[in-house]
Amino acid sequence: MGNDDASEMGFLDHLEELRWRLVRSLVAIIIFSILSFGYIDKILVFLLFPTTKTSNPIVLQSLQVQSMFLIKWFISFISGFIISLPYLMYQLWSFVAPGLKVNEKQFALPFVFFAFTSFVSGIIFGYLVLIPFSLEFFSGIAAPHVENNFSIQYYFSFLTWLLMGSGLIFQLPVVSLLLSAIGVLTPAFMRHYRKHSLVVIMILSSFITPPDPISMLIMSIPLVLLYEISIGVSWLVNKRKAN
Repeated sequence: MGNDDASEMGFLDHLEELRWRLVRSLVAIIIFSILSFGYIDKILVFLLFPTTKTSNPIVLQSLQVQSMFLIKWFISFISGFIISLPYLMYQLWSFVAPGLKVNEKQFALPFVFFAFTSFVSGIIFGYLVLIPFSLEFFSGIAAPHVENNFSIQYYFSFLTWLLMGSGLIFQLPVVSLLLSAIGVLTPAFMRHYRKHSLVVIMILSSFITPPDPISMLIMSIPLVLLYEISIGVSWLVNKRKAN
């Protein structure tokens, strides 16, 4: 009975720790969101810039009274999430770390750094490549004498979907680092399923990009490179663990 109680208390302690780490993470996001709101006009100018570079003019319209108020807080929240990402990754690793072996805990700092830089790299790729190509494609298929008057709410939803999706996809090497650190993933396994991964990559590209082969190819190239990088990351992690 005593052992059962100890196990139950251990489980409850883990839940309590998870709760507090989630609370700390949420507080960090809220703080950085409030700070981002102070620069929201500059952030909006930056996010709206791609609409000024299309061959076909794009006009954005606010169709509801509260649209801009909601959009500014929505963008502030997304900005707060991105800025606080290193702290969120640290909280995630700190929660997982007690269950890891000593040689696995050495990957804490690389994990946090790699996760943040990979996510930011994905966002940069989305902003510089995916967004311009997507806007050019969608604004160019309008019928004659039909103006591209888009709702600003839908524009920012579309923008967020592409940017966050790119950031998450660029986490592939980070996932490889984490799974290799806990002994689930090996380079041999990833090499064996390389051909299968190409099929998955093409499917993911078709969901993320506009429905044209050029955009899908543009997204597929970095995904293939990320998969190869992930194999290298897994090899380095397993080699370091072996030493």
